Amino acid sequence: MTKIRKFDELLKVRPEDYDKLKSYFALREYQSGTCENVITACYMWSEYYRTRYYINDYGLVWIYRIKNEIFTSVPLCKEQDLNVCFEEMVGFFNNVLGQKIKLYLVDEDAVKTLALPEDKFKVYEERDNFDYVYNAKELMTLPGKKYHKKKNHLNAFLREYEGRYEIRIPKCENKENILEFLYRWHDKRNIVDEYNRDDYELKGIEYILKNCNMIKYYMMCVYIDGILEAFTLGTYIEETQTAYIHVEKANPDIRGLYNFVNQQFLINCFPDARYVNREDDMGLEGLRKAKMSYKPEFLVKKYTIEQI
Repeated sequence: MTKIRKFDELLKVRPEDYDKLKSYFALREYQSGTCENVITACYMWSEYYRTRYYINDYGLVWIYRIKNEIFTSVPLCKEQDLNVCFEEMVGFFNNVLGQKIKLYLVDEDAVKTLALPEDKFKVYEERDNFDYVYNAKELMTLPGKKYHKKKNHLNAFLREYEGRYEIRIPKCENKENILEFLYRWHDKRNIVDEYNRDDYELKGIEYILKNCNMIKYYMMCVYIDGILEAFTLGTYIEETQTAYIHVEKANPDIRGLYNFVNQQFLINCFPDARYVNREDDMGLEGLRKAKMSYKPEFLVKKYTIEQI
């Protein structure tokens, strides 16, 4: 282990280190169930969080910086090493960075394992960061009354565009066409977000598309009359039979297209999935309404931990 003495000595997240990083994710990504513990999301959001890391004797420790705030999250280590790894992290923040430790996006299992003393740490839920998890087979088939509206939108799309749509599983060489669509979608939606997360998401997608020979994930495109009108990107964790949907963009003027993409991505790329994690709603009212409308099976809670 290299002794880190200051922020500038921390390591950057690089595409060529994918296999090395993946080995650390395997230490706890299957236990946490959160979208942050999936390596694709780490790469997508590395610029937004200015992600850095270091390796200690127990695993990998994340260091993030947004504006002037430096913080961390649950380290990538074995569950039995979490407490001792956390103690080392506290020492790093207190003695090297000269500040109290703060962790965002902490999963419930980590909170229970750490069992931090209330007189030294404040722990509280962050509803805006909860992940939405769905029954995969239901999203593939949309059965019963609870999906009646979704099925109507899907059938409307199938009737209107029968013989005109095409599903394609793109390769790396298709990235320019995908990026052109994404920037067109971004300009049309004009989402207002004080944290500019939508802008950084677009940059993150562009980054992983340009490095798709090193970073592993699944993609699907829908073309209508030969024009790209929808794109989605995700990851599959076989150990938990969970598909993580990181990106889903579609022309909002085409009725039922989102419903079609939602369903077909699972059918074409994750047919064996038991669960679908569609990430959080970022506290955006419209996004929360849309995610709730698909009837999540459960929400994955996340917490913030602050040293007092």
